Amino acid sequence: MSYGQSYANDLFAIDAAAGERAKFLQRTYLHLFGAILAFIGLEAVLFTVVPPAEILRFVMGKGQVGMLVIFVGYMAATWLAQSWASRSASQSVQYMGLALYTVAEVVFFAPILSLATLMDKGGASIIPTAGIITLLMFAGLTTIVLVSGADFSFLRTTLMIAGWSALVIIIASIFMGFSLGLFFCGAMVLLACGYILYDTSNVLHHYRTDQHVGAALQLFASVALLFYYVLRIVMALQSRD
Repeated sequence: MSYGQSYANDLFAIDAAAGERAKFLQRTYLHLFGAILAFIGLEAVLFTVVPPAEILRFVMGKGQVGMLVIFVGYMAATWLAQSWASRSASQSVQYMGLALYTVAEVVFFAPILSLATLMDKGGASIIPTAGIITLLMFAGLTTIVLVSGADFSFLRTTLMIAGWSALVIIIASIFMGFSLGLFFCGAMVLLACGYILYDTSNVLHHYRTDQHVGAALQLFASVALLFYYVLRIVMALQSRD
């Protein structure tokens, strides 16, 4: 995760007037909602053009190397997008960052959404269920931060250590071919919840009121992480039935 950049002569959202802070939060969550809608729309277009079975066949045909290339490409695009959206003074560059990140998520999610669609004969139950669970969890965590105004910046070190540990385990699983089970997915859901608390708090306490695009991207990243592992858990439980 990347963090809002501090400028001594500018107010963070928490220090701004109530009206200005409300406008900032409104812009932030509207951009988040727009990015999510764009993600859904692009995935729908992709599945219309390329059948889910073909997407899975292509990814699986590349083996471990192909999976690693996709993962590394996704991480690189994420870093670049977050840099553009959070650090650039140009609003057009910030929007380019949010657009790049949305496209990166579309590509990254394509295989697992394809599998969910095939498992569920169209994805009529698995994907919506995971989406609703994610939405409710995100709404609850967001409410906690916005109502309390608490600063969860103390979570930074813990989240960084946990995030890097998870990254190492994921890369090892790609190289060694072992499966990441429900316990790991549950741990990642907890990690994503921690990021939502931290990032929402960060939006309030460490973003200026003109950084709504970067703030939206940060929240989108946390929501996407939560949705990915909630989806994996729902898929695993569905396969047991």
